[in-house]
Amino acid sequence: MSPRPAPRAVGVLLACLLAVGAAACGHDPNSIAAQAQDGSRKGYVSGDGSIETIAASKRGTPVQLSGRTLEGSSWAVSQAAGKVVVLNVWASWCPPCEAEAPELKKAADALRSTGKPVAFMGVDTRDNPASGAATAKRHGLPYPSLDDQSGTMILALQGKALYPPTTLVLDRNGRIASRVAGQVTAATLTGLVDDVLAEK
Repeated sequence: MSPRPAPRAVGVLLACLLAVGAAACGHDPNSIAAQAQDGSRKGYVSGDGSIETIAASKRGTPVQLSGRTLEGSSWAVSQAAGKVVVLNVWASWCPPCEAEAPELKKAADALRSTGKPVAFMGVDTRDNPASGAATAKRHGLPYPSLDDQSGTMILALQGKALYPPTTLVLDRNGRIASRVAGQVTAATLTGLVDDVLAEK
């Protein structure tokens, strides 16, 4: 007679079966199943900070992203043609976004001081615009953010930004060159930007 499975094992198995879109049921604490089971009730799924770089020959079509910023100005990726663009998908309700904000500010300030052709833009997704604006101001972010209150704007990011925080680096042609899924550090981001700037 085989022993009955432990209740926790049953719970993990059910979480794996119910986590639609989860690639596998592993021991990764950042997996959807693990986050569903950790009991924090945090209400969001975060990335683990993994970095994806895409060779120039394998990049897709240019990102077609446009909209209005939290301050009411219009903006489109096409306005930054010829520059490397950093897009940070975030929200005021997302703790990892709050944690990475000082790093983004540090990277943006450092790259701006060098005069390199780099543009930063945030994408405040599924958020209250007033909360987003207040959060950006509190952190002193030196760049604007698009207002994606409906959450539909991130559809233009070619499936590379499913949840905040996610940071994308676009090459001078507006194509996605690299991605950080989860919190990003200033050192990582400036390194990714410099790699794309160095491309011929």
